[in-house]
This record gives sequence, structure tokens and C-alpha cells, in this order.
Amino acid sequence: MAQRFTADESATQRATLPQWQHDPVRDAITRRFVFADFVQAFGFMTQLALAAERLNHHPEWSNVYNRVDVLLTTHDAGGLTALDIELATLADAIHQRMTAAG
Repeated sequence: MAQRFTADESATQRATLPQWQHDPVRDAITRRFVFADFVQAFGFMTQLALAAERLNHHPEWSNVYNRVDVLLTTHDAGGLTALDIELATLADAIHQRMTAAG
């Protein structure tokens, strides 16, 4: 099982993800991703779903047209872990790659 970050570890790790917001109530990180259209948003979700499955760590998310809202926390650890940071980093990279391509 992944180990929950201490408060200091969490702050240090969250600082590496400036576009993500901390939800202190759930000890989670959240981000809204915006795309050109629904197809691009759904493509992002598909790519991130495959990465999440490889990590065996799955996001809470919702999609409305060109937006995908993602919340990451490790439920069995009771808060943020390295798995959340890794999946957030992958999500950022996928979004960057997709939106740079147009």
C-alpha cells in the first residue's frame, strides 16, 4: 500500500504541480483541463485511463463537453501519496501534448 505523505512532504510534492489545487478536506489535488472540443477531452480521458490502469490508481473525474475535472487522492492511504503525484504529472504531460498539437 502507498504511504500517505506527511504535511511537509505533501507541500513539497504539490509545489511541483503549480496548476493543481489542494483540497485539504479530502487531502486531494484537483485540476480542470480544458480542450478544443469533446473529442479531444474524451481522448485525454482515454489516454489517462490507460495510464491509471497501469498504475492501478484511478482518478475521480467528470467530463462536460470540452472540460475534464480530475481529483486525485489515495483512498486506502487516506490522502495524498506518490501515486497521486505520478498520475497528476502524467495527466499534465498528456494535456500538454494534446493541446500543443492543436
